[in-house]
Amino acid sequence: MKRIQSACLNQTIHFQMKEEMEHELAVLEVRAEYEQYRKMLDKKRVKYQIVEELPQPDGSLVIRIKKQYNNYDVGDYLS
Repeated sequence: MKRIQSACLNQTIHFQMKEEMEHELAVLEVRAEYEQYRKMLDKKRVKYQIVEELPQPDGSLVIRIKKQYNNYDVGDYLS
């Protein structure tokens, strides 16, 4: 029998700009979407660590994140 002792996801997420919006407004929208994503993780009590935030030349944002998987213990993944 096997049991998962700890688990963690490594994800790269690209918060893309909406093409039909004015550039400055689209950049603000990307930031708002990113902040909303972080608040959702906090609200759901998901353990996470933002490894890297990479602003793109077009104003979009790419993040690398480690986060808890299905409420499993994260062990030393987020240390």
